[in-house]
Amino acid sequence: MSFFFAVPISYYLPIFRQHETVIPSELPLIQEVTTTLREWSTIWRQLYIVNNREMFHSVRHMIYDLIEWRSQILSGTLPQDELKEMKKKVTAKIDYGNRILDLDLVVRDEDGNILDPEQTSTISLFRAHEIASKQVEERLLEEKSQKQNLDITRQAKFAATPSFALFVNLKNVVCKIGEDAEVLMSLYDPLESKFISENYLVRWSSSGLPKDIDRLHNLRAVFTDLGSKDLKREKISFVCQIVRVGRMELRDNNTRKLTSGLRRPFGVAVMDVTDIINGKVDDEDKQHFIPFQPVAGENDFLQTVINKVIAAKEVNHKGQGLWVTMKLLPGDIHQIRKEFPHLVDRTTAVARKMGFPEIIMPGDVRNDIYVTLVQGDFDKGSKTTAKNVEVTVSVYDEDGKKLENVIFPGAGDDALSEYKSVIYYQVKQPRWFETVKVAIPIEDVNRSHLRFTFRHRSSQDSKDKSEKIFALAFVKLMRYDGTTLRDGEHDLIVYKAEAKKLEDFSTYLSLPSTKIELEEKGHSTAGKSMQNLGSCTISKDSFQISTLVCSTKLTQNVDLLGLLKWRSNTNLLQQNLRQLMKVDGGEVVKFLQDTLDALFNIMMENSESETFDTLVFDALVFIIGLIADRKFQHFNPVLETYIKKHFSATLAYTKLTKVLRTYVDNAGITDQLFKAMKSLEYIFKFIVRSRILFNQYILLPMMTDQLKYHLERQEDLEACCQLLSNILEVLYRKDVGPTQRHVQVIMEKLLRTVNRTVISMGRDSELIGNFVASMTAILRQMEDYHYAHLIKTFGKMRSDVVDFLMETFIMFKNLIGKNVYPSDWVIMNMMQNKVFLRAINQYADMLNKKFLDQANFELQLWNNYFHLAVAFLTQESLQLENFSSAKRCKILNKYGDMRRQIGFEIRDMWYNLGQHKIKFIPEMVGPMLEMTLIPETELRKATIPIFFDMMQCEFHSTRSFQMFENEIITKLDHEVEGGRGDEQYKVLFEKINTFLMILGGWCKGGKEPLTISHFPVQDGEGTG
Repeated sequence: MSFFFAVPISYYLPIFRQHETVIPSELPLIQEVTTTLREWSTIWRQLYIVNNREMFHSVRHMIYDLIEWRSQILSGTLPQDELKEMKKKVTAKIDYGNRILDLDLVVRDEDGNILDPEQTSTISLFRAHEIASKQVEERLLEEKSQKQNLDITRQAKFAATPSFALFVNLKNVVCKIGEDAEVLMSLYDPLESKFISENYLVRWSSSGLPKDIDRLHNLRAVFTDLGSKDLKREKISFVCQIVRVGRMELRDNNTRKLTSGLRRPFGVAVMDVTDIINGKVDDEDKQHFIPFQPVAGENDFLQTVINKVIAAKEVNHKGQGLWVTMKLLPGDIHQIRKEFPHLVDRTTAVARKMGFPEIIMPGDVRNDIYVTLVQGDFDKGSKTTAKNVEVTVSVYDEDGKKLENVIFPGAGDDALSEYKSVIYYQVKQPRWFETVKVAIPIEDVNRSHLRFTFRHRSSQDSKDKSEKIFALAFVKLMRYDGTTLRDGEHDLIVYKAEAKKLEDFSTYLSLPSTKIELEEKGHSTAGKSMQNLGSCTISKDSFQISTLVCSTKLTQNVDLLGLLKWRSNTNLLQQNLRQLMKVDGGEVVKFLQDTLDALFNIMMENSESETFDTLVFDALVFIIGLIADRKFQHFNPVLETYIKKHFSATLAYTKLTKVLRTYVDNAGITDQLFKAMKSLEYIFKFIVRSRILFNQYILLPMMTDQLKYHLERQEDLEACCQLLSNILEVLYRKDVGPTQRHVQVIMEKLLRTVNRTVISMGRDSELIGNFVASMTAILRQMEDYHYAHLIKTFGKMRSDVVDFLMETFIMFKNLIGKNVYPSDWVIMNMMQNKVFLRAINQYADMLNKKFLDQANFELQLWNNYFHLAVAFLTQESLQLENFSSAKRCKILNKYGDMRRQIGFEIRDMWYNLGQHKIKFIPEMVGPMLEMTLIPETELRKATIPIFFDMMQCEFHSTRSFQMFENEIITKLDHEVEGGRGDEQYKVLFEKINTFLMILGGWCKGGKEPLTISHFPVQDGEGTG
């Protein structure tokens, strides 16, 4: 099999060229690296030619390392100690590489510099050779040992992290399906016969390619949250299930109309990945073939086939199967993206473990509910054979409203509002074992329920359409005591009623949903006769699901829930604090941040009283003691992170100190001091952090008040600017703890003042750049929460909000049109654009919420928004086609094409206008036309239909489109004659002219309004 360069050799030519001689004399190591790379590259090319795959990859990795390290040294940003370590790594790599390539041994001094034999004694030179030879031999033995056993360095790295991930790159699916299909990949424990991860889902077309053709060479996923327990599993399999999407039976080719879109079992492919998970196999370039096993019959359960394949020694695959590459990566998803960017980027699908990682860091909010369709038993009823049962899963609230796009069939795929199960043909007792993830906003969980409807599907379309829902089951996500649905299997009651009644949530929602609930309410679950409840009948059919809640906000423990929701019943607070110390440690550490937040909120919200101080202190000692336990010691970094970044109780130090002093004074009376002493390290850390936060709390409001006072009077601007910059710089640091409230203070007191300072300041002012940077910094440090809170700062005066947005839109437009920074400050300018884009989108959201309805519509505000957005899109610094390919690639990789982002937003905002659109015709024709002149295909495809929408609006309003016609012809004529527009655009110009002539005749003939299908530019035609 052939193999390819991950990066073309031409990329490295600046290093490999023989005539490159400009090398800093003060960096001899750089000179050595460059010389080495030239030498190795010649050998590397030769290895490629002779197809020595193993050595080729070894040399490639060494070249990659040296190029990366060379860049880091040349950057001049490494501290001295890191530079020293880097030199050691570089020289060790060179010496090892030279040895395996049979090149000369290099001898060095203690600092790693190549020895000059003219300046070195014979004995010293000899000893240097001895040392060098010994070091290389040791390195060779180490490499050999690593290949035979576990990679020692890698093992150490894995030992240092509690979290792992399996990276999978799907190269190809070689399988004769004949219809569209779903390829579902997941991790599976064959001994427990259960899936341990979410699915990674790729939709495959009947043509043998991914349905999303843009992902053809980018079908990558990373299975995250694996921990030490997973590494210790005796076996782990990588399982691929293929579900055909089409007809009931593939062989059914007669002429009658067939039902389509049915999910039918097709087959599986299974690979034992235990050695990869354990680190015994580690070659990210090796392509693994996973043989495909079709189902024996189309009523063969996929889970059964998986277990058969695992038990079988070999599969008669007939050349069919999957090609994948795999690699185990240490770290959580954030670390992996940072350390392995060549493998995992933002486009890589993330399939999480069905269960918590071993460490849950503060801020890692998760609220996933995994629902598995297990099995059912369905009577054939009036049918002559068993039904072809299809289960439809959906989520509804207590008012009967369906929750849209909350069901995830697999990573890499879009959310669904309904999930339809695989259909097993004429099977009375189907076993699905299909799992979906339900992700609902936390505030909606207590009002929501899962609804399962059952329908017989026919292979003939005419019969299938007449098939109604024959039964229903449901289960609420929140229990009566406020805890979430218990993990595990649930035997649901299958209700029967008329199809219309089953559609009505009020028919069933007050009824028991599980067999256990039915027994609790005094009904019998035994017997074969059907029971009536309300207008529903309890069917003899059965249906089982299993659920698993992975939530950092929703607990299944009543005592912990009592503490987390302490404000709902303060009378029980003392009891809840005592009960906390009886809660299972695993549940407490899972909700560590929320539990600590609750404890300190209790302390702070009762600052005038000492009633709860001792209990809170004891609870804190209990939690610290838990984390000191061997079982939970890997949560130490979580506690450290909480103290540094999330803890915000400014006055906690006074109360903690007081309780501790009381325990010291009563040391002989109680044993509480002994318990506290074990936790003293972290108690003191909380006390110190609290005192630091208190100082910040006092100082910041005072400083912002002073800044506001002087800025409004245009006094001491330089000093103000310096102070504001320093404050913002400190708040951007990662080691100063939570800053959300501090940023809020600055936003409330200074954002508008700074904006007005910028507006009033001339471009020739020496301070303009500083103030624009400060304004940009404030906006950059504002979270979504701050933007939402911003509106509230203006009080009830609607005119204040309008004035603020007007000022901001005009200021942004002026800064975009005449930037305060030189054009070669590319990084600064792009950062400003990125921040402005986010702010514009946030303010656009305010327009939609506050100023869109008839009573509150602000024409001038919307007009300013559109002009600002178009100015942003058309600004010179974003016109990528004018840049060199290298610069263009850098910008795209770092920021994406911001023109496309704002263009799509403009399109959405235009369509949001509804009945107000006519107010913007013909004035907005020119600005919209400027957008379409940008030679970006997707942007044109998105924005050109706005012209047609304008024509429709005018036609509906005046029964003509004369205003639009006059304006667009004038503007088009002006732009194209002025040399703007590429060749494709000129073709488009002619098409629009022709279309307007046709429309003129159409309207004069009294025809009805047109539809979008009449528009001449579809699917990018004529747009390049």
